Amino acid sequence: MGRELPHTQPVSGPAPRRSPEESSTELSSRRTGMSFQRTRMSADRTLMSVIRTSLSLIGFGFTIFQFFQKLHASHVVKSSAAPRRFGEILVWLGTATLVLGIAYHLAFMVGLRKEREQLKAEGLIHSESHFPVSMILIIAFLMLATGLFAILSMSFGFEPFG
Repeated sequence: MGRELPHTQPVSGPAPRRSPEESSTELSSRRTGMSFQRTRMSADRTLMSVIRTSLSLIGFGFTIFQFFQKLHASHVVKSSAAPRRFGEILVWLGTATLVLGIAYHLAFMVGLRKEREQLKAEGLIHSESHFPVSMILIIAFLMLATGLFAILSMSFGFEPFG
């Protein structure tokens, strides 16, 4: 009970003194690491733009298709083939745009990770934070499934939810 614990240095104590060159190198390394995070977030914003464009094309195309299909079923119009095909083309275009956007995003992120690992191996950045799976990429894959369901429904009469 009367024993004293050995003296330890507090974790949140003052940082060790560094030379101006070491401080400059440390700050540069941290800025470079943060720039990778900013670049990643920029890539996510680009993918979100692709998702918005694809969603607009898929939604608008599906709406046109359904609208003219209902008009034809109600005998309001004799032929709805051309507008329905236009709606199908918009859905196909939206889905293709999303596939290309996902492929571009994946290729860009693989290149960014390789660059980051190379800089880490050279000791130029700390790389203390990791690159988790992008939530936006998961949303893009869910949107792709939605576009594929729309294509199946329109082209082959398959109704996954009805």
